[in-house]
Amino acid sequence: MLKEQLQDDIKQAMRARDDVRLRTVRSLRAALMEREIEFRTGGTATLTGDQELAVVQKQAKQRRDAADQYRSAGRDDLVQREEEELRVIEEYLPQQMSDGELDDVVRQVVEAVGAESMRDMGKVMGAAMSRVQGLADGKRVQAAVRTALGG
Repeated sequence: MLKEQLQDDIKQAMRARDDVRLRTVRSLRAALMEREIEFRTGGTATLTGDQELAVVQKQAKQRRDAADQYRSAGRDDLVQREEEELRVIEEYLPQQMSDGELDDVVRQVVEAVGAESMRDMGKVMGAAMSRVQGLADGKRVQAAVRTALGG
């Protein structure tokens, strides 16, 4: 389970005096615990693997978005901090699809739903995101769908 792995990683980071890893893993564990609390009914709750993955993906997305905002504001010191934390978080995510694999999946989805133009983007995005859940970022999927639909 991810919580136990994070607890072990916290201990290792403390021993190694790795401040970046320590703060990142602690924040990831806290996000998981918050999500568990949201699902509690009757005292205890355990997240499924998919729910844990969703939390880790959300944390990664938050770091990417924050880095982009800091970059546009010219705060390179904060960009570096967010990118360091993102690298640690990505270690807990599954291996991401290559662009070629993503294009293949999107092409299959376009054929399956019978999409012909950009008006069908919503149908394609919904089906594609469910197929690549956890294996590709939403922005990458959106770009692949736009390309496949000629937009």
